[in-house]
Amino acid sequence: MKLLIVASESAELRAIAARASNVRRAAVRADWARRVLLGGHELLLVANGVGPRRAAAALDAALAGFVPDALASTGLCGALVPEMQAADIVVATEVLYKDARFPVAPVTTALRHHCGAVRTLDHIAQTAEEKRFWRSSGAAAVEMEAAAVAERSQLLGLPFYCVKAVSDLNYETMANDLNAALRPDGHFDTIKVLGSSLRHPLARLPELLRLWRRSIRAANILGEFFADCRF
Repeated sequence: MKLLIVASESAELRAIAARASNVRRAAVRADWARRVLLGGHELLLVANGVGPRRAAAALDAALAGFVPDALASTGLCGALVPEMQAADIVVATEVLYKDARFPVAPVTTALRHHCGAVRTLDHIAQTAEEKRFWRSSGAAAVEMEAAAVAERSQLLGLPFYCVKAVSDLNYETMANDLNAALRPDGHFDTIKVLGSSLRHPLARLPELLRLWRRSIRAANILGEFFADCRF
């Protein structure tokens, strides 16, 4: 199978590439792209920034030179249910975006994971209150790219997979305003985030460190999961 996998950041894909063979740069007009072989599949891994618009642009660029048998969205997500812990894997059963619902193909794996609906947002859900609201809509997790990939897979008539890893928990409210630091290019303004954190160091710096550590762990577990699962 030829599988096109889209994420927001290269860090979310590097652990997959680390478990693959024949890793090489791909000629794709995106922030980061690699072609690899993993589990008998030919994978094109593409990262192009946060949000549906950036994910759609990554797809357009990748599809110009790669004809996939299926599309997949991966990366980090926010948990909406208490049973999900940091770095837990979430395999979507469907993707929700505004009033649309997109079907998701199942994966086969022996590794522990959660299943549930994943909702795509145009922003980061930063408060426990907002997370409770999205939970009431039937979602188990929130993220920012899957719907763009799901919509394109539907238009192309291709299977769609969605595998995410938890970075923040359902009861957590972020002290750092990451939405305010998100640039138009889909990347966070590091200087702006750090500057804001230094003005409130006791609350915000520990949170940034915690998110960084969780993100590294979650990305590594994503790599293990993709190496084990079958599409």
